Amino acid sequence: MLRFGIQGGGNARMRMLDKMLGSYVKRGELTLIDAKGRTHVYGRADPEFASVTVRFTDGRVAYDIARDPGLGAAEAYMDGRLVVEKGDILDLVNIIRGSHKWEDSVGTNKFLRKGGKLRHRLSQLNWRKQSQHNVAHHYDVGNDFYRLFLDADLQYSCGYFRDLGNSIEQAQLDKKTHVASKLRLEPGMKVLDIGCGWGGLALHLHRVADVDVLGITLSKEQIEVARQRAADLGVSDRVKFELIDYRDVTGRFDRIASVGMFEHVGQPFYRTYFRKLRELLADDGIALVHTMARLGGPGTTDKFMLKYIFPGGYLPALSEIVAASEQEKLIMADCETWRLHYVHTIRHWYDRYRSNEAKIVAMYDERFYRLWQFYLAVSLTLFRDAAMGVYQLQYLRRREAAPLMRDYMVEDEKALAAKAAALDWPGI
Repeated sequence: MLRFGIQGGGNARMRMLDKMLGSYVKRGELTLIDAKGRTHVYGRADPEFASVTVRFTDGRVAYDIARDPGLGAAEAYMDGRLVVEKGDILDLVNIIRGSHKWEDSVGTNKFLRKGGKLRHRLSQLNWRKQSQHNVAHHYDVGNDFYRLFLDADLQYSCGYFRDLGNSIEQAQLDKKTHVASKLRLEPGMKVLDIGCGWGGLALHLHRVADVDVLGITLSKEQIEVARQRAADLGVSDRVKFELIDYRDVTGRFDRIASVGMFEHVGQPFYRTYFRKLRELLADDGIALVHTMARLGGPGTTDKFMLKYIFPGGYLPALSEIVAASEQEKLIMADCETWRLHYVHTIRHWYDRYRSNEAKIVAMYDERFYRLWQFYLAVSLTLFRDAAMGVYQLQYLRRREAAPLMRDYMVEDEKALAAKAAALDWPGI
């Protein structure tokens, strides 16, 4: 057994990775069996981390990971060349991420940050046609797939955990109610839902506040479900869904909700997005933007996410959001930071995903299953250990459009929660 290094003449590829892991893994014990059967141990046992054993099936795995840790490890795991023999891929990512929590670190995490700035800039050119393609890549993989790990309402954004013992269904219901409370809804209002997903939020807003909603998406799979749900509930005349780019929407709306969509806008289009928001919003209107974001400054999207998960996607820093919105004269009336809610949300998704492994493999294949498993595992740790969180930002065109004190949000949330609790919420 070799501990913290290879004794003698190990090959250059393994020596490179060995040096990186030896200096990086501090908490939790990682045992690595290389392609020649040699054992290397990194870190030390820690009660907060499960011990993990991984095996490389060929000599190139070490080189691929050393050259580009994020993409290299992902592709090796997807292809079955990096095999987790003890523990789970989430346990492995926990050890890698958990040794270096963002708020405790100084400087840049060079081990995990391998991204090209030019590639990043080019990936953010989300013109209309490219946006359609990007959305289809992620959201049109099949509604039946998402049903296997999301809640019954197919909410594919961060839940709101009033109690960590709550189910994911309750957390997502509470999220929709929390969003509604910041919109100060009144019966008959016209509401726009940008990035409506499978229609859950739009239907919720109508049912608890008696408002008319237009939901828009670029996903053909999502809009079919959303329209059918509205028809089944007999509200198609008041909750409508269109397959349209946000830049092409016309009219004026009393309220606008945008949940989990801003991540797909692309940095070059931030001002375009907020300019459109202002154009569509009534003079006394209120808009709510809910987005995953960076707790630190601007950055880049890693190669794995761009290539396999969210082409064109980018999680913005708050400074980037504000820089764009303030130039379009939108007033940020409220900003709430969700620091850990997404960790608990993804934990529910991950556990449900794992429990449906056989079904997912049968629907697609083992490589697809491991791809999404890796994505969920990495995402969970990004929101727990890296510089990722969620912001809810309330915007106004006119400063007097919302009450002087924000107490109304708490009062409205209680009333809306009571209405929601009395409703029968059919699954999809």
